[in-house]
Amino acid sequence: MGLLSWLFEGRGFGLEELARRLGVDREKLARVEPRYHEFTVPKRSGGTRRILAPDAELKSLQRRILRRLLTRLRAHPAAMGFERGRSIVTNARAHRQQAVVLRFDLKDFFPSTGARRLKKYFRRIGWNRPATKWLLRLCTHRGGLPQGAPTSPRLSNLVNYRLDARLAGMARKLDAVYTRYADDITISFNRDDPEKTHYFQRFVRRVVEAEGYRLHGRKKLSVRRRHHRQVVNGLVVNDRVNLPRPVRRWLRAVEHRTRTNQPTMLSSYEPLSPTPRKQPTLTPTQLEGWRALQAMIAQQGRKK
Repeated sequence: MGLLSWLFEGRGFGLEELARRLGVDREKLARVEPRYHEFTVPKRSGGTRRILAPDAELKSLQRRILRRLLTRLRAHPAAMGFERGRSIVTNARAHRQQAVVLRFDLKDFFPSTGARRLKKYFRRIGWNRPATKWLLRLCTHRGGLPQGAPTSPRLSNLVNYRLDARLAGMARKLDAVYTRYADDITISFNRDDPEKTHYFQRFVRRVVEAEGYRLHGRKKLSVRRRHHRQVVNGLVVNDRVNLPRPVRRWLRAVEHRTRTNQPTMLSSYEPLSPTPRKQPTLTPTQLEGWRALQAMIAQQGRKK
C-alpha cells in the first residue's frame, strides 16, 4: 500500500476485499441504494414499535454480510439473544431459584446503537476507511441500527461486548448472575443483600449511559424476590423455568377444544405475556408456535 493510500484509506481490508467476500461486483456494490419500508407493530407492554424493513436488494446484501462477515465473530457469553444455542429459555434458566431478580429495559435499543460505535468496531476488526464507510451505509439508518435489518441483532451483540463484559465482571465480584437478551438486562443474586442490589442498580445506569443508552424509567425496573413471581422473558424462574400458570391453564383449554373439535373462541395471549387479550380465534400456526415454545422449555429449561 502506498503512503497516500495509507493516509487516506487507513490500514485494513478495502472495498475490493469486501466485494469479494460478499460475492458481488464492486460496481454493483457501489450502486446499491439503501431503502427501507417503515411500519409499526404493537408491543406486548403497550404502545408500538417502529420497524424498518429493508427492500429486497438491500436485505439480500445484509444477509450476506451476516453470513459471510459476522457469523464467526465473538459476542460475549452473557449475550443470550440472537446467538446460536441460546434462547429466551437459556436466558431465563440462568436466573432460576435466585433470592432476588432485577430486570432493566434499555430504551430505543437498536436506534441507540450508534454509527460511531459501529465505525470503531468495523475498523477494529480489520476494515479500512472506505470499506467501513460502505458497511455503515449498508447496515445503519439515520445514525443507528435499523430494527428490521437482518444484520442489526448480531451487530448489537458484537458492538456491546464491552457493556456485557463490564456488567458481567461486576456481577462476578458481587456473586451475582448477569445476562442480556437484546434490550432486556437481567441480574440475579442468590442472597438478598439490599446494599448489593442498590449498588448494582446504580452501576448498571452508569455503564449503559457510558455506552450511549438510556434505561426506561423506574416503572420499567423490576425487583423480584422469592415471595414474588420472578419472570424473565415472560418465563417464571422461581423454581424451574416454565410459562406462567395462567398461560398454562389457557393452553390446556385451547388443546382441549382443539381435540374435541370446538372453536377456540377464547381470550388469547400475546406470546410470553401473562395478560389475556381478546382475539377471535387461534390459528393452527399460532397453536404450533405455542407447542414449539413448550417443547423448547421442556428441552432446555431443566439443564444446568
